[in-house]
Amino acid sequence: MIFPARLRSRFAGAAVASLLFSAAALAADPGKRLVIIDQDAFGGVNIDPMVMVIQDPQAEVLGLTIESGDGWLKESVAHTLRMLELIGRTDIPVAAGATYPLLNSEEATKRWEKLYGKMPYKGAWMETWPSYNTANRPHYHAAEVVPPLEEGEPTTKPIAESAAQFLVRKVREAPGEISILALGPFTNLALAIELDPQFAANAKELVIMGGSFNPDASSLDEFSRQFINSPRVEFNIRWDPEAARIMLHAPWRKIVVVPTDATVGTKMTPALAAQVAAGATPAARYFAQFGHETGFPMWDETGAAVWLDPTIITRSDRVAMDVDIDHGANYGATLSWFEGFNPGLGEPIVTVVRAIDIPQLERRFVAEFARPPSPP
Repeated sequence: MIFPARLRSRFAGAAVASLLFSAAALAADPGKRLVIIDQDAFGGVNIDPMVMVIQDPQAEVLGLTIESGDGWLKESVAHTLRMLELIGRTDIPVAAGATYPLLNSEEATKRWEKLYGKMPYKGAWMETWPSYNTANRPHYHAAEVVPPLEEGEPTTKPIAESAAQFLVRKVREAPGEISILALGPFTNLALAIELDPQFAANAKELVIMGGSFNPDASSLDEFSRQFINSPRVEFNIRWDPEAARIMLHAPWRKIVVVPTDATVGTKMTPALAAQVAAGATPAARYFAQFGHETGFPMWDETGAAVWLDPTIITRSDRVAMDVDIDHGANYGATLSWFEGFNPGLGEPIVTVVRAIDIPQLERRFVAEFARPPSPP
């Protein structure tokens, strides 16, 4: 496989600065914590984690950068803008980012499937769902199509800057102060790194929801069944493996990884959804009408909660991490080694969240939606 020169240089190059993750130190930061949320914001389960962070009084969300993944970019931008209108936070800028992965594509994925078997989940490329999935999100359509939104069409617009341009500009304005909370595929981050090789170094930290190390595939959770036969493949990385590798090899000060492993056992149950929907705030009303997709694990909600309050973590460790970009059977798989056993080709040492306090996650989710809206 031949990459463009600019991608080859990134894969070969950047020195990684990785610091020891300290939950106590992160939780104790004084004043408001600055964050940009990068997300494939395709409706409920993708939107709700952003609302969690927006609602938290200790968080100042500087912007929402959107890319394709679970759904297409244009539709996800529309959902995001409308959510901000409904919860009264149109002061938060929305920047549209990447529609397609750097190299991966729907046709390439179909060719891969002919060689190696069907993928259980493909995001915006998902034409049919496995028969064992009782909860699903049928939405297959072309990238340029934006179906009518249940919540109504937004009247606001995204900013003129691309997501990558916005990310680069904001961290330059406040070096070492802004967290990047990446809950979707990582194309926008890779493009920001290409625009400015110092982008990652200028950020305070990177917290991602992505990767799969050792999820409990024996769980009764129907979504964990895919990990029985492909335990190392997770969607956020598999959508754009090259972007994930570029992201990991950039010189971040600190990387915290919330993989699928940490979300096994979480679930948006009807009882939990009812607690949130009972609130009287704009955020709770939004959730009650448009955000309560039950039956799904709380994937991105876990990532948001880890950033908001790292004391939710009950088990974590440090490993060297990378992504398989060989277009063979393990394309997009998570690679990891004990520290010191990795090849030493630029793999960062990351903190991997292995398990969380699920009752604490549920309490925080309910509490954030119950808060009155913060003033713009």
